[in-house]
Amino acid sequence: MSLQPEENWDIEITPQNSLFDLRLKDTWHYRDLLWLLVRRDFVSFYKQTILGPLWFFIQPAITVAIYTLVFSNLAGISTEGVPAPLFYLAGTIIWNYFSECLTKTSTVFKDNSAMLGKVYFPRLIMPLSIVFSNLIRFAVQFLLFIVLMLYFAFFKGVEIHLTIYVLLFPLLIVLIAAMGLGLGMIISAVTTKYRDLAFVIAFGVPLLMYTTTVIYPLSTAVTRYPAYSWVIRYNPITPVIETFRYGFFGSASFSWGLLGYSATVTAAMLLLGIVIFNKVEKTFVDTV
Repeated sequence: MSLQPEENWDIEITPQNSLFDLRLKDTWHYRDLLWLLVRRDFVSFYKQTILGPLWFFIQPAITVAIYTLVFSNLAGISTEGVPAPLFYLAGTIIWNYFSECLTKTSTVFKDNSAMLGKVYFPRLIMPLSIVFSNLIRFAVQFLLFIVLMLYFAFFKGVEIHLTIYVLLFPLLIVLIAAMGLGLGMIISAVTTKYRDLAFVIAFGVPLLMYTTTVIYPLSTAVTRYPAYSWVIRYNPITPVIETFRYGFFGSASFSWGLLGYSATVTAAMLLLGIVIFNKVEKTFVDTV
């Protein structure tokens, strides 16, 4: 009587029993795939373009130029003593990172539906790849922000008042990334069955920008429209942008309470996104 040799498997795929289980161990095992998806997203942005990676600088530069012309020069909205291009670029790069994470994560399963039914891999890798690829893009645009800040400091004689709160910069990036990931996971899970939400995101995200302090300071909103300023104040993205400006310029409406509120909302959003994502993951291959 012969005994069957014991088989050793690298990965054992088992049913998911907990809604809070993200299979992080499996995700780490597939880190090479994560890197390939990050590289694909990053390269596809400028592939077959004439200017190539320069578009990472051109897009925010043109956006800031238009904001400076319209909101600073024509509308006369205060930038709290900060040079208008610096003020708008600070808000723009933070907002772009959030909006890119949100909009691309919300359609990630529909965009990659061809891969889903062919091979197993932790589905969390897809939204994570978007967060990391956009983090690289944010890093490139942050470099533009630093260069512009040095230009104003050394060639225009503008005094840059860095504060100790600039050390909160890594926390702010984590908050924005988690916010985009959590909300994107909720929307991506829901849109696998109901596509209506995708249309809401298409026109809702650009409008949402106007309820943040990307193009005006929070103090201006409170002064001019005190009755409605709470909409802007309690937008969880607003404390992140205000803290970023307070850290690098020393002029913004910084509040530990509002930053704590933003962190709480972000944690709740990420937790809800994990639960809904895990619940829908079992069936979305059949519906996407």
